Amino acid sequence: MRLTGLRALFVAALLVLAGCAAPTATPGAASGDTSPPATPDPDREGFSDPETDVLGWENGYWYDEPIAVDQSDGLNESELDAYVSRGMARVEHIRELEFQQTVPVNVISRDEYRTQNANRSGSPDSEFNRWNDQVWEALFITGESQGSADAISETTGSAVLGFYSPTDDEIKIVTDSTGAPTIDNATLIHELQHALQDQNFDLTDSRFRGETQDGDLAIDGVVEGDAKLVELMYTEKCNSGAWDCVETPAANSSGGSSDGGSGPNLGILLTIFQPYSDGPVYLNTLYQDGGWEAVNDALRSPPVSSEQVIHVTNDTPTPITFEDEATNGWTTFSEQGVDGSDTVGEASIYAMFWYQARTTGAETIRLQTIVETDAQYDTYNYDAAPSEGWGNDRVFPYQNEAGAETEYGYVWVTQWDSDGDAREFEDAYLNILEANGATQQADGIYVIEQGAFNDAFRVVRTGDRVVIVNGPTPADVNEIRPSLAS
Repeated sequence: MRLTGLRALFVAALLVLAGCAAPTATPGAASGDTSPPATPDPDREGFSDPETDVLGWENGYWYDEPIAVDQSDGLNESELDAYVSRGMARVEHIRELEFQQTVPVNVISRDEYRTQNANRSGSPDSEFNRWNDQVWEALFITGESQGSADAISETTGSAVLGFYSPTDDEIKIVTDSTGAPTIDNATLIHELQHALQDQNFDLTDSRFRGETQDGDLAIDGVVEGDAKLVELMYTEKCNSGAWDCVETPAANSSGGSSDGGSGPNLGILLTIFQPYSDGPVYLNTLYQDGGWEAVNDALRSPPVSSEQVIHVTNDTPTPITFEDEATNGWTTFSEQGVDGSDTVGEASIYAMFWYQARTTGAETIRLQTIVETDAQYDTYNYDAAPSEGWGNDRVFPYQNEAGAETEYGYVWVTQWDSDGDAREFEDAYLNILEANGATQQADGIYVIEQGAFNDAFRVVRTGDRVVIVNGPTPADVNEIRPSLAS
């Protein structure tokens, strides 16, 4: 299963990726106000209300109008109204789009959010989640010790500060103190921009729902990228002193877990965070070339792969055809994904290499490269030799219900731009197997005897294509893909 529902669940402001040696300031962000000029102010006298609704004014507040809001003791109803209304006016002023209606803002507890998030994940034993388990296992991010649904739920349950629900047309702020809530400026602006998107482009439209994990991440590149870009432009105005911004008490500005748990899965978090990191860079490039209308065009016709967002390119994936040839009870999940397959894409493959380098010491990529960025508004670097040159991929999870217990495996077909790109991917992937204790048998199959990824693997490179076959045992690997057997 891909990250289905990413649009509805995680239209959110995420915490900075935990555990990385990230700089204290957002890479590429200047200390002064470098945001592009917004639309000129309409004719007005002071802060008097206009005769008709105009850009930069909402519900009685201009974008540069002072407001009496103090969050030190939480927000009361009148403070919240003023805070949200001026925030809407500021989003309009930056983004040059008009709100069509006021955006409701409600507060929920983190425990309530976690419960809702877990309920949305469904039963771990559902066919959807069993299929998705194999996708994330193929990425060496979640193994057999924890289901992917639980891992995703736990990760996002600790990381989400707030989200906009297109189905409810409202912002929900996630906090540990619902009685005296505080709202971080950046979180409010980010979610208000999602509301503005929804009112102008309809986020419930089918074009905002990807068919694959990579498709979802690509769409998020423009939806989250747009919101993050507006958030960063707003933050620059606060930091430069151009705008007076409401302070958020430091003790209440974090959305992290306080339950003493093990923390988020960094591989999942890094994957989900990619649109928030590369999306603003992608859209700022479009903005610099064609203004906000170029960004609007991207929302009308989103990119189709995370590769396009990472590299700001129009390259489209190379089609991959696949014929099932499994024997002895092995079958695909034909009702899931795209004809039983998912596409994880360049962003997820990068996350695999980084996560395995961090958790097992696999020789894949140098960990520090993640913070080596060179573009304004870029937070993390998702560009690395073993994942660059991605042409396409399809993961086909398999199941076998013939025995006393259902067994699982997968075939992962990866296509690369050149033979050299395929070789770099293969070398890094084999280093992951080695770091997890794999030994190679005489028939060429690798076997991991212990741990969360204890399975058998066959890795075959032919020119610009690498095919990986996984099963519980070497015999299963041969049954799942007989044509690759020695």
